[in-house]
Amino acid sequence: MNFNAPHIDYAALSPVLALTAGLCLVLLTAVFKPLRRTAPGLTLVVLAATAGLLIWQWGDATSLVSGALRLDDLAISISLIAILTAGFAVLFSIRESAVEQAGSGEYHALLLGSVLGMVLLAQAQNLVSFFIAIETLSIPLYILCATNMRREKSLESGLKYLIVGSLGSATLLYGMALLYGGSGSTGFAGIAAGISKEGVLGDPLVLIGIAMVAVGLAFKTSIAPFHQWTPDVYEGAPSPITGFMAVATKAAAFAVFVRFFDVALAPQVDEWQPALAVLAALSIVIGNVGALGQDSLKRLLGYSGIAQAGYILAGLVVASEAGVNALVFYLAGYAFMTLAAFAVVIARERETPYGDDIRAVQGLGQEPLLAWPLTISMLGLAGLPATVGFIGKLYLIEALVEGDYTWLAVFIAVGTMISLAYYLRVVAAMWMRPGDEPAGAAPAIAGASPEADPIDPEAGRRIYLVAPALLAAAAVVFFGVIPQPLVEFAEHAGASLF
Repeated sequence: MNFNAPHIDYAALSPVLALTAGLCLVLLTAVFKPLRRTAPGLTLVVLAATAGLLIWQWGDATSLVSGALRLDDLAISISLIAILTAGFAVLFSIRESAVEQAGSGEYHALLLGSVLGMVLLAQAQNLVSFFIAIETLSIPLYILCATNMRREKSLESGLKYLIVGSLGSATLLYGMALLYGGSGSTGFAGIAAGISKEGVLGDPLVLIGIAMVAVGLAFKTSIAPFHQWTPDVYEGAPSPITGFMAVATKAAAFAVFVRFFDVALAPQVDEWQPALAVLAALSIVIGNVGALGQDSLKRLLGYSGIAQAGYILAGLVVASEAGVNALVFYLAGYAFMTLAAFAVVIARERETPYGDDIRAVQGLGQEPLLAWPLTISMLGLAGLPATVGFIGKLYLIEALVEGDYTWLAVFIAVGTMISLAYYLRVVAAMWMRPGDEPAGAAPAIAGASPEADPIDPEAGRRIYLVAPALLAAAAVVFFGVIPQPLVEFAEHAGASLF
């Protein structure tokens, strides 16, 4: 019996290989003392090289590793969003106390490890690669959330994320086992062929498996009612990691969400559509209502992220090319809006005694280089005209109406109106309230703690925070006024799947 080695397309695998090699190099900087300061720069080089290799493969659709992975425009677009977010996180992490405590090499290697999981997850095309990728994504994040070891809330957030994430992973794995048992295949195409014989409702094993996989993915994407961990973890984790998680984790998880439901479960779309529509509506309502009473900006953005996950899920619900296009467009826009907000939150967290409390941005209108990015971010997340958030919601609503889910489109409109109450509250705090920064120790409020590092009054004004904030805010406005480049970017992703 002859053993035939599988064909390996090294060109298509080059982004994964570059990330893996880069991760090892960055980790080596922790071993050699003279190289420790090079970790952030080397990480940015690795991310840029990976992005270049992904763009090189744009327009191609290649199955890799015996069909376990698929590199197409959907995978490339989601991977680019994750890499962009990671690049911003590296800049946000400069002068971050968590980096010093964890070690620069270790911190940035863990960040690259999570990005590697995201790139693999966006390409996953069977249950085995799906699970390996999601664990590769998650395990570094459990550690990164707890890297600010001088703060009790950081350690608590890491432990909480580990426990809840493990529960989500266990649910996901058990659901995968049931799906394999019911369909006889681990590949998404094989699962589709297996369940189409009897239908989802004809096999309780398959039906329970689909439900458990959906629950596991809902944990990862902060979809209600599986969202309870999100505000606590967002508040306690180091702010650069919170910003990274808020965007990149969502993007990668939604990529496999789309592949799993629109490929593996495509024959039974009528059975799973109503359930996901209900989850989307719940997320929109719970996320927006939960954000109303928040004083911590990171908790507010956490609840906002739950609502945004509901909007994004709506693009998956319609199971059409237009829906996937709207989903990818909104994810890209959400990345710019969220990164602009976190750049300003991190800046104020470092230069005021209030941490991430809303009082930290009072009177910020006197510093337009920080005030305008946060204002544009809040208006974009609220979905006001001339921002990418408005265009994104417009495309989602259009796809829902075309897909006979007009009632869910109404939920998006109502959720947008509710969200104005808390987004505009932040804007009002910046422009309509005087700053109040008393001297002395920081009070024990959200985001601040007695064991926190002494405040550096200049740290928040560095170019590595102001420049990313201005760049992301400019993108929010640019793509809100001229959306066509981002529309074409998203259309390539949708066309590669249908």
